[in-house]
Formats: sequence, C-alpha cells, structure tokens
Amino acid sequence: MKRLLIFLLFSILFFFQIKTNALAASNFSTDYNVTYTIAKDASTHVNLNVVVTNLSSIYYTPSYEIQSGFKDIKNLKAYDEYGSLSPEVKETQDGTSITVTFNQRVVGIGNKHTLNISFDTNEVAQDLDNVWEINVPGLSQKSDFTTFNATVTYPYSLGKPAYIKPAVYSPDSVRGNTLTFTKNQLGTSGISITFGSYQIYSFDLIYHLGNSNLFPVKTEIALPPSTNYQDVEIDAINPKPSNVTTDTDGNWLAQYSLPSSSRMNVEVKGKAKIFLNPKQSPISQTQFQDYLKPQQYWEVNNKQIKNLADKLKTPQAIYNYVVTHLTYDFSRVSSNEPRLGAVGVLDSPDSAVCLEFTDLFIALSRAAGIPAREIDGYAYTENTQQRPLSLVQDILHAWPEYYDSTKKEWIEVDPTWGNTTGGVDYFNVFDFDHFAFVVKGESSIYPVPAGGYKLSGDKTSKDVNVSVGGDFTPVMSVAPDITIQNPVFAGFPADVVINIKNTGNTFAPAGSFSVLSDELKPGSQTIYYNGIPPYGDSSIPIRFEPTSFLTNRTDTIRITLGNLMYSQEIKILPVFLYKGVIVFGGAFLIVVAIIISIIIYRARRISVPQQPQ
Repeated sequence: MKRLLIFLLFSILFFFQIKTNALAASNFSTDYNVTYTIAKDASTHVNLNVVVTNLSSIYYTPSYEIQSGFKDIKNLKAYDEYGSLSPEVKETQDGTSITVTFNQRVVGIGNKHTLNISFDTNEVAQDLDNVWEINVPGLSQKSDFTTFNATVTYPYSLGKPAYIKPAVYSPDSVRGNTLTFTKNQLGTSGISITFGSYQIYSFDLIYHLGNSNLFPVKTEIALPPSTNYQDVEIDAINPKPSNVTTDTDGNWLAQYSLPSSSRMNVEVKGKAKIFLNPKQSPISQTQFQDYLKPQQYWEVNNKQIKNLADKLKTPQAIYNYVVTHLTYDFSRVSSNEPRLGAVGVLDSPDSAVCLEFTDLFIALSRAAGIPAREIDGYAYTENTQQRPLSLVQDILHAWPEYYDSTKKEWIEVDPTWGNTTGGVDYFNVFDFDHFAFVVKGESSIYPVPAGGYKLSGDKTSKDVNVSVGGDFTPVMSVAPDITIQNPVFAGFPADVVINIKNTGNTFAPAGSFSVLSDELKPGSQTIYYNGIPPYGDSSIPIRFEPTSFLTNRTDTIRITLGNLMYSQEIKILPVFLYKGVIVFGGAFLIVVAIIISIIIYRARRISVPQQPQ
C-alpha cells in the first residue's frame, strides 16, 4: 500500500472595500465548498467554490486572496459568474499567494458573488510506501464562514481508512470513497484520514564516543528500542558492543569500553515498524509511583503546577490546556536556547518548542497522579510550519505519553503538533509518523537519543538518516552457552552459568528453558530469563546439589530451549581421584617427607650434656 500525505494550508483572507475604504466583513455572508480529489498517481486536484452574499446595499468585494502552504501550483484556473479571471501568483515565505480581481462589482442586499479557483499540485500528495495519509488543517476562525463544507475523495483501491479525524465517521461506517465535513464537524481540528496498518522506516545512525581520560572507561549508547508502538530490528552495529541491556524504561543500551585518550564512531543500521494502536504494557506499583516523581524540568511539587493539575485532573484536559495555553516559538529552533522546563514555560508561554510542550504535559500529569514520561525521536514531516521538529541535534522531535491504568497501555500524544496544526487531534488517535529513539521516565535528561552524541569537530555532522520504506524481516533467535567447572567434585555443589545470547536482529521476549541432568540434582529445572535486545546476552547462574563423596561417573547437562536441545558432558569425580589433587597430594607428601627427614637428621646431631656424678 502506498502513502499519500495531504497538507492543505489555506489561510483565506477577504478584502472588502467600499468607496471610503472602510472594512465591514460583517456585511457579507460567505459559503464555502472545498473539494480535494486524490488520484492514484498521488496528484491532487483542489477546487474552491465561494459564494459571497451582500447583507448591505453599500459594500462590495473587489478582490479575493488565498494564502496556500505549497509552492508548486499547476494548472491554476479562476472564474466568477461573469467569466474567466486572471489570478496573480506570488511566492511567499510559507507558500504561494493567489489573488484575483472580480470582473464586476456586485452591490445590493441579497446579491451574490461566486468565485471558483482550482489547481493541481504535487506537494499535496507524497508516495511514501506503506501508508496513505490525508491531512487538512482546521478552520482558524469558524466565525468568518457562514457555511464551510470540505469534501475529500480518495481512490477506491485504498479500502477503508485506518482512522478518520475528526471522529465523526468510524472507519467501519464508510461505504463509499467520499467524505464530507461541515464547519461544526471540523471545528478547529482539521481533517486527517489514514489508510494502512503500519509504516516502516529504515535508519542509519552515527554515534561519536570519546574518552579524554588517562585510563579506560566504560560507556553506552541508546539504540532505537522496540516499544508498545513499534518493533525494531538492528541489522548491523559496527563495531559490535560488549553487550546490550535494557533499563527500566525499556531502552536498549549498547555497552562499550574506550581506551584512554581515544575516539570511536559507532554506526547502527536497522528498521522500525510503526503501528497505530499500542500494545498492552502492564507496570508494577513501584513503577507507577516512580512515574509520578518530580525530575529536572518536571517540577511536580511546584505550587502553580499542583494547582493547575488539581483543576485539570484528566489527560484530555491537560492536553487541551497545553495545546491552547502555549505558543510555538519558531525562532528557538535554530537559536539553541536553554530548555525552560514546565515551570519556565508557564512563565513564558509564548516561547515554547516541543520540549516545553512535553515537559508541561508530563509535570501536570504526574502532579495529577497520572504516570507520564517523555519520548525523543524522529517524526516524519513535509511541512515544518505545520508539524515542526525542534530538538536541535539532527532536528529531532519530543512528545509525551501517559499511562492508562484501565487499558494498561502507554498512550502517546503530541500537544506540539496539536498546537501547530491548528487543532488536528493528536490525543485520541495518534499516527504512523512518530518513531521513538529513547524513552525518558526515570530521568528527564537521560538516555541521550541518537543525534545527540557529538564531539568537538562533529557539531555539524549529519548523524541521523531515516527514510520511509524497506523490508522489515525480524529474526528472533536465542542460543545458550554453558559455562561449568569440569570436572565436578563429588560431595560439593556444582555451579553452572547459562549464558542466553540473542542471536537474532530484534528483541527476544522473556522466556524459559529446561535444564536436565541424570546424576546432578535437581534432575529437572525450568529456568526463566528476561527479554534480551539484539546483540545482548543474559547470564543466569544455576546450582546443583552435592552428590555422594564417592560418585565417580560421567553426566550430561542438557538444555532444552524451544525446539532445540544443547548438551555438555561433564565428569563427576571424588576429590582424591582428581589428577590435580593426586599430583598436588604427591608433591605435598614428598615435601612433608623431606621436612621430616631434615628434622630427624638434625635431631641426631644434637649432643646431650651429661650430668656430673
């Protein structure tokens, strides 16, 4: 399935003039019908029909202007009821301005002026592999329009939508391939329609590591992890880490040792498969409480934060407050100014970027008793004015998620894009455009996502390369390695270490294996292990009970893991038969004999004084 990204950025401005140059927009009613017809080749035909009705006998509309959010406009046509019009097109910073002058003035109560503008554009539709997505921003000022109808027609071949925003239609209720939204249905949320069940991203990431110390150090990098919204496969890591572990937030941390005064570049290649709906992820009561704690930038105990949280109470109310209270500050994206945090952005609500939208949502949620944490990563966007990215390092994005105790799910939301798109709903339904690099719950500043590992001389390097598409072929495989003292001494416990290594390219979930033995007790054990990231391993110690002191035989330890069986032969020997013991014992006896001989020899040479008679 292919993906089509529609972004129609209409900012429609009417200029009403009278002979005295007074503006009286209230003297007109305006009725809009806008259609978006999407073709199979990813082209889109846009048609705008506007009817302006005079409510006064003295006002008229001499001209009409459209500010569109794309620069590539083709086959532009305009006409009114009196014939063709010659539109004037100017390129603006945010797109294109289209201005038309009407053929005649229409004056008089009840008289109507009808305008039709149409064009084609390749900027509206993007072929991006697995998903079709249609996005039409909402109405900034509903009161400017008497009526407003937006109609979207898409190819039948797409089937039923995965979701429709606003939720006035359920995907299952759609029968045809045309949807029409009224002004009241649209509100300020806009239209977003998506087709498909998942999206795939291919990534190539560079991590710059350095050790300026005079002694070796250990360090780690955060790989993009599998989460409840995404599955990740790691196809290659160069150089390979010593191990990859997980933390309490589920991050994958690849471990490295750096020699003194050295640098290392680590390249990681892989793919991510993004889903629309989250999987369940139950958390413990301890974790629940941890995700309510204050952290740097999440000032949960601040009086202002607590008072707001007491009023808002729910995730939806908190999301709505953050979306409407903050204003995105585009000037901060390139200025690299310090992170404000939740309290700081309340004091400067007009100076927010994605981190502040995220910080405020998390702080308010935690203060309201709702577990919340931060996601940093990549977000697909074709229009940074509507869907901006604001983490300076490699232009990444940040968004929050909260925990729904009833559903037992972490729910991702994006108040930043909810704000910058004019109200597109990023609370009730998410999208396929967010790809998580790290999850921050235990800390607001760690781990660092890919793109943030830069040393002096690397500040301008492009370290995050993400593209849409690719073949997602996860290989899930684990294998055990048995480490055991061989032989085992009879009469003593036998300690065995089973090292379970993830030999696949994706996360190996928690599982179990059986350990069998004929002589060592217990003869059968079921051992459980936690999930293991790719390139990672987990060492599990096992102890067998002592055998009889006189046991002298060969045994086989057998491990059953899935449909595979691994075995290792061991010898169980009495201590006195172990050749090492015999050699040591013989040497010991020889040494003892020599010492005794010396003592006897010296004793014979000692003279005993005689007593006087």
